[in-house]
Amino acid sequence: MEFHPTDQIYAAFRKHAGICTDTRKLIKGGIFFALKGGQFNGNLFAEKALEQGCTLAVVDDPSVVKGKKYFLVEDVLKTLQDLAKFHRSLLKIPFIGLTGSNGKTTTKELIRAVLSRRFKTFATEGNLNNHIGVPLSVLSVTDDSEIAVIEMGANHQGEIAALCEICAPDYGIITNIGKAHLEGFGGPEGVIRAKSELYQYIEQHSGKIFLNRDNPVLTGLIKKADTFTYGTSGLCNILGRQAGNGPLLSVRWKTNNDNAPLEEHSPVQTNLTGIYNLENVLAAIAVGTVFGIPAQEINAGISSYMPGNHRSQVKETDRNTLILDSYNANPTSMRAALENLSGMEGDKMVVLGDMLELGDHSYKEHAEILHLVREKGFGQCILVGPAFTKAITGMKDAPSCDAFENTSEAQTKMKSKLSKLRRHLVLIKGSRGIKLEDLESLF
Repeated sequence: MEFHPTDQIYAAFRKHAGICTDTRKLIKGGIFFALKGGQFNGNLFAEKALEQGCTLAVVDDPSVVKGKKYFLVEDVLKTLQDLAKFHRSLLKIPFIGLTGSNGKTTTKELIRAVLSRRFKTFATEGNLNNHIGVPLSVLSVTDDSEIAVIEMGANHQGEIAALCEICAPDYGIITNIGKAHLEGFGGPEGVIRAKSELYQYIEQHSGKIFLNRDNPVLTGLIKKADTFTYGTSGLCNILGRQAGNGPLLSVRWKTNNDNAPLEEHSPVQTNLTGIYNLENVLAAIAVGTVFGIPAQEINAGISSYMPGNHRSQVKETDRNTLILDSYNANPTSMRAALENLSGMEGDKMVVLGDMLELGDHSYKEHAEILHLVREKGFGQCILVGPAFTKAITGMKDAPSCDAFENTSEAQTKMKSKLSKLRRHLVLIKGSRGIKLEDLESLF
């Protein structure tokens, strides 16, 4: 059998309703791409996809082809990525590529909120930021879009470089570089090398980098790139700082060519918790400024953004104030959340779940977080997960904490005690695989 060429598949893509890769989420009239993985083979579901409303199926197993509705290719994933590259080459609009260890999705959504004040803006939906998600995102950019913001994630070397080849960003942002996915990257230095692949692409293609000038690691990675900078001091294009000390972040900012002091500018009130979100807000302000959004509209965009999915949310219950940040966690973001809570007024409690994907660094990193918990003297502490349980068991000077292997055990044993908790700030922070959201009802 002959393989179908990319241009023929692209012509079909332009005529149909979209692309789907999961028979549980089919698009009627769309094209089914039969992707394969370690635990699944999409070729086996191509017939089902067509029966349930898809118009075409792209497959790479000749044995499943049963007529003209099947497009046979050498490799479905590579075809999807090549299709996205071709689509991107036809889109004459600016693309902003965004990566980082922490804050990617929050920064992306803040940028979307700001740019949408003036432009028809496409931004990555959810966390479609890997070797499958990025091409799907690029293929979702429509002809009437004016700007695209593409989030890129990685857990091994070379992945960001490959994603850049697919989405071809004109602008780049690395939110920060911290201790995330240490297992896949081979340690902190591996994380730096991997994330810096975005800067390298932007420099090689004469693009512009939005640079957090407060971050010495990021600043040290810049060679000859055109930059637009943001930060809290020094010679930044955008200067900003936290205003107030409440559970929700408020920010004062100005452009560096504005001679008025920061105190004279009305602060922008966000719906985010945590001083660690200041750099994410300033990044969105920087992007809005470069694209000509007036300051008042930048502030309106930032104020309109409501975080979801347990990312930097503040939730008031009948008894306590919850700071929900359990979508993801690594040592850098965990430390930032604890430092932020420490600076708030009132009685405090922490509920911490394991930080995943740390490999051989796991015990050390969990133990260091426990040392910080002890140092900050939080009144009460609950630990959930085998890594924290192992770390606290091995400590001689461990903080006073209730430790549990999983959320089910914590629910059962802490329900009565927590029913009496009143007027506390409760930080709930951990990797999403620990499912800390199951404990919210206890507070």
